[in-house]
Amino acid sequence: MRRAAARSASGVVTKGAAKSPRVQLLVIAMVSPLLSGCFLGTEHPSIDIPFPSRYREGPKSEKAAEAALPALDWWRGFGSSELTSLMEDAQVANLDIAVAFAQIVQAEAQVGIAGAPLLPNVTGVANAETVRTAATTFGSGTGVPIKFDQYNVGLTASYMLDFWGKNRATFNAAEQNAIVARYNRDVVTLTALATVANTYFQILAARDQIAVVRNNINAAERILRVVHDQFAGGTASQLEVSQQEALVSTLRASLPPLEVTLRQNIAALAVLVARVPADFDIKKKTTTRLPIPRVTPGLPSTLLNQRPDVRQAEAQLAASNFSVEAARAAFFPQIQLTGQTGFQSNALSALFVPGAWYYTVAAGLTQPIFDGFLLQSQLQQAKGVQLQSLQAYRKAILSAFSDVEKGLVALKQYTLQERLQEEAVRNSQKAFDVSEAQFRGGTVSLIIVLQTQQTLFAAQQTLVQVRLSKLLAAISLFQALGGGWSPAEVAAINPSAVPRR
Repeated sequence: MRRAAARSASGVVTKGAAKSPRVQLLVIAMVSPLLSGCFLGTEHPSIDIPFPSRYREGPKSEKAAEAALPALDWWRGFGSSELTSLMEDAQVANLDIAVAFAQIVQAEAQVGIAGAPLLPNVTGVANAETVRTAATTFGSGTGVPIKFDQYNVGLTASYMLDFWGKNRATFNAAEQNAIVARYNRDVVTLTALATVANTYFQILAARDQIAVVRNNINAAERILRVVHDQFAGGTASQLEVSQQEALVSTLRASLPPLEVTLRQNIAALAVLVARVPADFDIKKKTTTRLPIPRVTPGLPSTLLNQRPDVRQAEAQLAASNFSVEAARAAFFPQIQLTGQTGFQSNALSALFVPGAWYYTVAAGLTQPIFDGFLLQSQLQQAKGVQLQSLQAYRKAILSAFSDVEKGLVALKQYTLQERLQEEAVRNSQKAFDVSEAQFRGGTVSLIIVLQTQQTLFAAQQTLVQVRLSKLLAAISLFQALGGGWSPAEVAAINPSAVPRR
């Protein structure tokens, strides 16, 4: 009776002990999501960059600064349907933009990979095996081989308690990297569109330069015929003939380099819109009548929300902050929960009876003690990346302000230079026309005609370059202002981003 009581007491104690670990593990599993990442405290380094109240070259009043902010389709302001068509083709077909889209897919997949450790890992198992033991000999007798079947169906689950926030920080870093990839797509798109416009205007400028050279060749040949007539009449020397012939040859020799520039830019533009260069051409011939769309820069405080590259640098800094937290959390213990349950039987027909059910639960803890300073080095590396991202973010902000200032001053000064250079061309043309007429009348020498023609040629070439510079300055300004990119795009990429003013 005393033994029975002991067995009964033992059975009660054993039953209670069997329940206790299961209850504890169940409580831990329920509370762990609440504890997961409870020690996560991301550091946010100070930027320490002053924001100017206005741009040096911009409008003086806030109302004027906001009057004509860039639109998303800013290229339509140049009044070229061909440019508009090229821009639309580039947005759809440009291969650099396609690569940026592929990088977004990779980054979003990495978010899923980084988030997997935050959820339990459950695996189903099913085994069927036949076992036959060998015959054994005990003393003088001979054993009999044993053969039996065994069936097993069950589930295996494991879960790493993210008590210190390591997995959560890694997941947050991956999310920020995905945001970086989305901002990068917008940076690449804006860069590609600006490159298309720049290349297009360089093609038109090359054609303008070729037209200037050909007009001067025609004028030089016209004067050469007069010199030949005078030489035949004995009023001009061989030196004057040779001088004019040399001028004609020099002008003709300047055409091939311009043709190289023209055709190479056409080939480059074809690649930008994903077209075969052999079947691609530009119809418009000149930059003369292209208007410059009016644009104002807004306030410097709004520039951070207008530039995707600045937001990209900010997201990269946030990702590096989370990486530092993950590296720091790796110093703390890791708690692993594992469990297995299922049915096991020697007969398939008895596999799912209550007596065939089994389970195992376990909890383990690992604490790094000495790893050859691996974790410490990884933390230092993460801090180094964080510092690099911080400095890159600071530079992005300052570069954004600088780009706008440079774009404003360039557009303003090239507009002024264009007006002055047009006046210089008109005066040079008038001087050349007068000298040519007087040369035909024999009242001025060929030297005067050569000087006025060379002055006219240089003035016309300079005017073409100034017009191109003004167009490129306008594009640079649009690019510096984000090309119409606005806080709406920021919210679409990163809903948690708060526009700052």
